[in-house]
Amino acid sequence: MHLRRLAAGGLAVALLMLAACSGAALNGGSGSGSDTLTIGLIWPQSGPYKTIGDDQSKGWQLYLDQHGGKIGGHPVKTSTGDEGTSAATALTAAKKLLDADHSMVLVGTASGEANAAVADLAGHRKVPFIGAGGRASVIKDVSYVWNTSWLSNELGKAIAPYLQQTVHGTVYTIGPDYQGGWDNVNGFTDAYTKAGGKLANPSGKTTWTPWPTTTNYLPYLTQIKDSGAKAVFTFYAGTAAVDFVKQYKQANLGIPLYASGFLTEGGVLGAQGAAADGVYTVLNYAPNLDNPANRDFVTLYQRKYGTAPNIYAVSGWDAALVLDQAIATAGSTPNSPAINTAIGKLGTISSPRGDWRFGGQHSPNQAYYLRRVQPDGRTEANVVQQTLTTLTN
Repeated sequence: MHLRRLAAGGLAVALLMLAACSGAALNGGSGSGSDTLTIGLIWPQSGPYKTIGDDQSKGWQLYLDQHGGKIGGHPVKTSTGDEGTSAATALTAAKKLLDADHSMVLVGTASGEANAAVADLAGHRKVPFIGAGGRASVIKDVSYVWNTSWLSNELGKAIAPYLQQTVHGTVYTIGPDYQGGWDNVNGFTDAYTKAGGKLANPSGKTTWTPWPTTTNYLPYLTQIKDSGAKAVFTFYAGTAAVDFVKQYKQANLGIPLYASGFLTEGGVLGAQGAAADGVYTVLNYAPNLDNPANRDFVTLYQRKYGTAPNIYAVSGWDAALVLDQAIATAGSTPNSPAINTAIGKLGTISSPRGDWRFGGQHSPNQAYYLRRVQPDGRTEANVVQQTLTTLTN
């Protein structure tokens, strides 16, 4: 509720008290009369996904910098919470952003478990949540949930037909034993076996590694070597991705490695170094995509941060872009429900990843690309090899 100047002092006090309790108020419900919007950001600021949170935050901040610190014509105040390493820590951060900081929109999260926890809270509070990381498959009610990223099971689904057609033999699947791992790898195995492919795993089922405690993958890599697999498909991200790729190279399996793009995305690629050479991944973005929005974005990003952008930065940028367009049409005194309704009416989003629109599951209908890690100038890069498919939801 936006407070207007009231003649009756008693009514003004009552309205001020009401606004202070509402997560849907302008200026975070402070009652100052300002049209500043308070937006709550939940990024991983600690734990194995901290670098992902750093990149999401950079994309978000770059958009604000390019638009004078305003979203939809309104000045923005951002409050930030740490996603941490679990759904519980993410939920604690989200509640603080709503109850103490009175945020009218929530943005962020990296992991699928955190995404699901915050999505459930946002639905109950009727506050729009813009997910900038993977969307967990367990989320059923998306009334107040939107993603500028991907559905976590889409990446495996996008590459499965390609591997079924090009790998002449069985594929071994392995991943971390938590929601993000289940979604990414099961998205592959479901589509791959449905297309007639067979897994090399002796049990016929994916090998799951304890998360986040596993750091030694060599025993698992020995199992892969003994399986007779002609290719491997996996999902790891953050520090686990660095460990897995380095040890995969060390084991010298001689088996092509395919993965969800997060295995080599962002800061982990620099840490992996030459060990990542030749790794194939599937993702909805690469810095060498040739479209006007991406050319501009890459230039701005490199100018500000001195490095190439990645999908985490793009998702943060797109979260700001979506809110900018929605809030601009949500009325002069927008509140949470009005912003949520406006998001649902948006058309094409001109993103660095290519144009996309929200689908029925409130996630982008978008293209997915096959990428290969290879030298690009003086550094390793994820270079697009071909478009795999466009998925709708």
